[in-house]
Amino acid sequence: MTTATTTTYLFANWKMYLTCQESLELAQQLAGVWHQLPPTITMAVFPMALSTTGVVTALAGTSIGVGAQNVYWLDSGGYTGEISAIMYQAVGCRYALIGHSERRHLFHETNHEVRQKLEGALAAQLTPVICIGETLQERQDTETKEVLEAQLRAAFTDVSWPHNKELFIAYEPVWAVGTGEACDANEAERIAAFIEQCVAGIFNHAVPLRILYGGSVRAENINQFLEQPHLNGVLVGAASAKFESWFELVKQFMAFTV
Repeated sequence: MTTATTTTYLFANWKMYLTCQESLELAQQLAGVWHQLPPTITMAVFPMALSTTGVVTALAGTSIGVGAQNVYWLDSGGYTGEISAIMYQAVGCRYALIGHSERRHLFHETNHEVRQKLEGALAAQLTPVICIGETLQERQDTETKEVLEAQLRAAFTDVSWPHNKELFIAYEPVWAVGTGEACDANEAERIAAFIEQCVAGIFNHAVPLRILYGGSVRAENINQFLEQPHLNGVLVGAASAKFESWFELVKQFMAFTV
């Protein structure tokens, strides 16, 4: 089990920050500069549900992928307000965020529901991005590793992972998401190494593991995270919802790697 890869993953979670028109405008701006990205960067954006089709269309012909912020695990039926993984796949999505800290802690999603969504995404041939993280209280009680391992085991135990499909895990400490207080990069590296160890203990075969960090990532600190050997990328929230702050973050990283 290894996270070694020459690719860096820059994933942008737009959350509920943008209207449909604003999402389309941002996607068009990104489409205008995507050719500046080196082949070693894989970028994806996660717009809100109503703007997904427009964003997919705006980014057609670029290397920038589009993902769902949330999915339902059944394909169709009487589930008012839900959107299934297969529906997102049908309009051109490649990825799906699953178990984001805001889904877990604001909407009370359980580890069992995260597992169901993971299976639904895989069945729809989406690439899941599984988010895990501890609360501030759990951190203060030194329960971080216990919490993360429980979340990982609930998500992946007995899952038949598709051959050569990338397995994305985003470490998002709940206390760092949207607070402006990012995790120390060295601590994030220790957690990433622990995640790799856990995943190796769950699967009985090698999987292409990609570990991302999420939680108050900005242009000022992105390179502190991406220079860590076990971190393959970042999942960015607020800073990704404006072209200027997102592309400044991207440029900071590109300048760092020259």
